[in-house]
Amino acid sequence: MEEKIPYKTYLSENEIPKQWYNVRADMKNKPAPLLNPGTLKPMTLEELTPVFCEELCRQELDNDTPFFDIPQEIQDFYKMYRPAPLVRAYFLEKALGTPAKIYYKFEGNNTSGSHKLNSAIAQAYYAKKQGLKGVTTETGAGQWGTALSMACSYFGLDCQVYMVKCSYEQKPFRREVMRTYGAKVTPSPSNTTAVGRKILEEFPGTTGSLGCAISEAVEAAVTQPGYRYVLGSVLNQVLLHQTVIGLEAKAALDKIGVKPDIIIGCAGGGSNLGGLISPFVGQKLRGEADYQIIAVEPASCPSLTRGKYAYDFCDTGMICPLAKMYTLGSHFMPSPSHAGGLRYHGMSSILSQLYHDGYIEARAVEQTSVFAAAEMFARVEGTLPAPESSHAIRAAIDEALKCKETGEEKTILFGLTGTGYFDLKAYESFNDGTMTDTIPTDEQIADSLSRLPKVE
Repeated sequence: MEEKIPYKTYLSENEIPKQWYNVRADMKNKPAPLLNPGTLKPMTLEELTPVFCEELCRQELDNDTPFFDIPQEIQDFYKMYRPAPLVRAYFLEKALGTPAKIYYKFEGNNTSGSHKLNSAIAQAYYAKKQGLKGVTTETGAGQWGTALSMACSYFGLDCQVYMVKCSYEQKPFRREVMRTYGAKVTPSPSNTTAVGRKILEEFPGTTGSLGCAISEAVEAAVTQPGYRYVLGSVLNQVLLHQTVIGLEAKAALDKIGVKPDIIIGCAGGGSNLGGLISPFVGQKLRGEADYQIIAVEPASCPSLTRGKYAYDFCDTGMICPLAKMYTLGSHFMPSPSHAGGLRYHGMSSILSQLYHDGYIEARAVEQTSVFAAAEMFARVEGTLPAPESSHAIRAAIDEALKCKETGEEKTILFGLTGTGYFDLKAYESFNDGTMTDTIPTDEQIADSLSRLPKVE
């Protein structure tokens, strides 16, 4: 064992990032703009502010400012659970018998159990600063809803969460944490909104999708005075806030004199992956360093690996702006047997552009292999990982085993987005041998993609 490299590397409180990094400033090909679904013209600040908080709209549209100062109140809140540790996975390396060196950035050291709090507290702060009464949102597996309920409780804001119905039913304890922090949680699609009723009519018996929940949350926001909609992934502003992950990871690696060869993150809407890789991608874009960057998505919702790069609605109800992204179509419904999060039909416009330009690669993995990796990690590293994070663990193990075959001593960094203690129903399914791999057919994806909006 290399004693000079500690198991855990922490930054000091004073080394927590004071600014968020906007990778768009270094992108030669900027992400395509959001389009107004009525006019098909780029969305303006004035058109976005009835839905989102004003300052968040400015962050969303800014392609040129490389760094945004983190307000002091958010910096102070970050100190409750940051800096997050960079961990050397010595026990996993030993179990695999690999010459690879494996590190992971652990984001589960807070009550929400995930990285989502990094953006939730920022969005709640800007809502409070604007004088709003409350916010609405959607949540899939529940991490984002939990984080936002915590942030809203801290600032005294009302929080209304539309939770994907299958997750609402499978993860009652996650739901109860949200309610403990004062949030109102509604299973989506529901009969409480016009768009929810329409979706239920078109898809009777559906267990929902993030696209459905987004539609309901947006409708709830725009029909209640003093409310705005906030989102936990996909949007540029969210990836911006999450760069505290990558900035801390890079600073910790620099502190111990380590440069990763491979960087791996799970990919649903893109917030964790984008946050982890942004500082490293920035170096690639500026020609300062090179890395192999891998986005890992579920085979049951494979937007990057099987989707189309096109403008699409961000929601099933087709009331949100259009985003150019890798998408399976806004009507795509992941199988209810898909036990993890990562249920969104599309991918962040930033990550989609980077993938399209060849700066990152993508692979899709089946959930039984994901949970096999999760259990191995739990047994040797001592932390029960979230199903989402376990997609990255699966790829990290696969890359480490490749190094075992070739004898290469590569250094691997992956993001451990959170813990899986609210996901035990999924672990039960895996342990009982009842978990299945439901992968959409080409015909199912083609049918959903056939409904893409016609944008020149």
